[in-house]
Amino acid sequence: MQRYTSKIRERAKALLEEGKVDVFIGYKEGSVPLMNQPVIIDDPSKVDTLIWDSNCALNLCNYLTKRTDRIGIIANGCNSRNIVIHISENQIKRDQLYILGIPCEGVLDHRAIMREVDHQDIAEFSEDGDEFTVKGDGFDKTLKKSDFLRNNCKVCQHRNPIIYDELLGEPVQEQEVDTYKDVKSIEKQDPENKWNFFTRLISNCIRCYACRNACPLCYCPTCFVDESKPQWVGKSIDPTDTMTFHILRAFHCAGRCTDCGACERVCPMGISMRQFTKKLNKDAFELFGWKPGLDPEARPLLDFYNKDDYNEFVY
Repeated sequence: MQRYTSKIRERAKALLEEGKVDVFIGYKEGSVPLMNQPVIIDDPSKVDTLIWDSNCALNLCNYLTKRTDRIGIIANGCNSRNIVIHISENQIKRDQLYILGIPCEGVLDHRAIMREVDHQDIAEFSEDGDEFTVKGDGFDKTLKKSDFLRNNCKVCQHRNPIIYDELLGEPVQEQEVDTYKDVKSIEKQDPENKWNFFTRLISNCIRCYACRNACPLCYCPTCFVDESKPQWVGKSIDPTDTMTFHILRAFHCAGRCTDCGACERVCPMGISMRQFTKKLNKDAFELFGWKPGLDPEARPLLDFYNKDDYNEFVY
């Protein structure tokens, strides 16, 4: 993964110097290892801050919404699918973008790595091929990347970018996996156990809204949780208010979520709220043959009607 860093810097500098883009959006090292962060660069002399490794996890499409300038951007599979959604939902125009596509082999689960080192402070991170090394006070561990991938990366079927202007490497082989294995196991439960499952799932939620803020689909000018006239949901951590927030946010993502995992990445409580959106993704695919972010020419699922759509619910 790190092999792309020099290519990204080279192309970003050229795009800025040639005036093809006004800004370039990518990743830079965070203040601590494992926590790379998005960065927007408008000066060619600063492209050396750009990096790409297995800790580039947050979705960059958050920084595209309603921009009017010309933008260069890094896009792996899930980033590119969200770019497609932004284009189809009129949040950005395709001709504003210069997309550097990166075949992705998955990004690391920082929480799993921290558990592996007993939550000791990690001072250094490096990777080499299929392995990575973390070092700290009294430990030096080399681990297999495949054992520490994020859950959404383990079941990703679109690791290569969907749209791009340049592809910086050879496409990687797509995974043949059952994306919805966990959803199917929940569906087999009776209604009471399903409700108990989701109640336990969000029981530690502190309503910080980090999941909403990291989600590239949450770009409403005013979120429903912040409306006061009328007030749709309370602001407390009352279980009913908390469940209402998670269910309504999930339905706002119906037919749109690319399972990029940004919500889980930033949750301070480690909640697996993808269980909500994955169920809706499964329904969208099984009922309508729809996967979001694969076709920039297609209208969003809930934006058009097809006479052959599933309609047994209509009486």
